[in-house]
Amino acid sequence: MTRIFHAVDAHGSNVVWRKYLNAVPGYKADVILLCGDLTGKAIVPVVKVKENEWYINPFGKIERFYSREKLEQRLDMLRNQGYYTFEATKEEIAELQQNPKKVDELFANLMKERLDEWLKMVEEKIPKEIKVIVMPGNDDIFEIDEVIKAHEDRIIYPLEKVVYLDDKHPMISCEYVNPTPWDTPREMKEEDLMRKLEKEFRRVDQKEYKYLVCNFHAPPYDTMLDLAPKLDKNLNVVTRLDGSPEMVHVGSKAVRHVLEKYQPRLGLHGHIHEAAADQKLGRTLIVNPGSDYQAGVLRGYVIDLQPDPDVELKAWRVEG
Repeated sequence: MTRIFHAVDAHGSNVVWRKYLNAVPGYKADVILLCGDLTGKAIVPVVKVKENEWYINPFGKIERFYSREKLEQRLDMLRNQGYYTFEATKEEIAELQQNPKKVDELFANLMKERLDEWLKMVEEKIPKEIKVIVMPGNDDIFEIDEVIKAHEDRIIYPLEKVVYLDDKHPMISCEYVNPTPWDTPREMKEEDLMRKLEKEFRRVDQKEYKYLVCNFHAPPYDTMLDLAPKLDKNLNVVTRLDGSPEMVHVGSKAVRHVLEKYQPRLGLHGHIHEAAADQKLGRTLIVNPGSDYQAGVLRGYVIDLQPDPDVELKAWRVEG
């Protein structure tokens, strides 16, 4: 038996990453996967006013600090919520605001620096016999792929290849999702995504489909794994009369099609933070751990891969 721990959508949260690394001793995992949406979504500038005086304005309210210790405590809280921080003078920040290209470059560098720090922690903390698999998702810029590949002596970058989780279970992967309202870096029309997924299945011999694990960031359409709040034309959440959000299916029809067509053993998904769930599509067990990265909560699935493909998979959703 091989035990895997699957988590998604860390979105730059330092505390979520540290908890992910603790999944090995905590859940006695043989393989750990953090697949999809590794990077954060925003920068919080730290304005240095003078010696021992700084302020930040993360949510439209200025917060002032008069000691480096108090400042760092607050910044650690923000980093645990997935924000990036950098220190500059008021003049330097004003200059950045006039140059969107420099802001993009700064954002990319901060993303790469944090991810590189994370991956170095794997080398320090995780025993070498444990497989560690790290993959970008639709929200991640393409520049971070090279950061992961730079650590390939210890960390597996699974895209466009077959990765064997053990001597029985091959895994194919895809980080792309169907179109979203947010126009993220890795989106495809359903017909293009279908072609890409079919190409991934051709990497594996059909005799191995009964063992196959599909690590597809997009969840399949019309399942418990792809329910998200409905948005209006201004991207505001549509609510019901009782004030609760109206939920709609937003997953990929292409992903659903290939899972139903080829009936792999397991589908590992993410992308939709609110839709933590597992269910069966035919013989295929599909799981989405969901995400609560801003609260510093790690969500994941522990799954025991049995060597007999006809034995029902055991899976537990965990968080903490």
